[in-house]
Amino acid sequence: MKYLEYTPFDRINVFLDHLNLGEHTIKGCIEAYSCKHAGTDKRLSLSLENEILNYLGNSPDVDSVDSSSPINYLSSRSSRKKLIYLILTLYHMYPDYDFSAVKAHQFFTVETWQGFKQIFDSYMFDASKEWIKADEDGSLLETLYKALDESINLAECEVYSYDPNSDADPFIEKGALWSYNFFFYNRKLKRVASFRFSCLSNLVMDGFLTDGIYYEDDGEIFDDMDM
Repeated sequence: MKYLEYTPFDRINVFLDHLNLGEHTIKGCIEAYSCKHAGTDKRLSLSLENEILNYLGNSPDVDSVDSSSPINYLSSRSSRKKLIYLILTLYHMYPDYDFSAVKAHQFFTVETWQGFKQIFDSYMFDASKEWIKADEDGSLLETLYKALDESINLAECEVYSYDPNSDADPFIEKGALWSYNFFFYNRKLKRVASFRFSCLSNLVMDGFLTDGIYYEDDGEIFDDMDM
């Protein structure tokens, strides 16, 4: 995976680097990667592939499992390849974090641009108002859409959210109130773009409150996978 530099990303990343809104701070970052293997990617890709195949080899026959089981998804070579690209992207974003291919599968959920837009509009409302106050051209969402479309052609993208539990979430920071992570995968261009955004409590970060991050109850490792 090769990090791709796109100038339109810079303005968004600078704005969302540390947007202080009083009691809380909004942080966000948009990045793009080529799916072409670089450095240790080939070795890691083979390792992830073997991990998945070992899991499948110790699992029931595909015909005998429920249609919602990850076995059905992981048995497809193209699906495994796509999953590995997404995990490699995570590795490049967080090189010191260990992602398991099989476990990571549960955390990727198929989304749509409309679904992303609804979440963005709800949680980034205050940030969007600050964007307008800064006299930036167009809305924050429009600018984000144009930047993503220019780099990865959104019309051809598959959209995924990454929502791990607390033990498998490298995105969570001290004082995090919420965190969202989206990936846009273009099979034809062989590119992945990521956009992550979160809200941090300034009171917690400043030490006025003890950590009180809320997490949903952990489920079984392969529950509710939508890929």
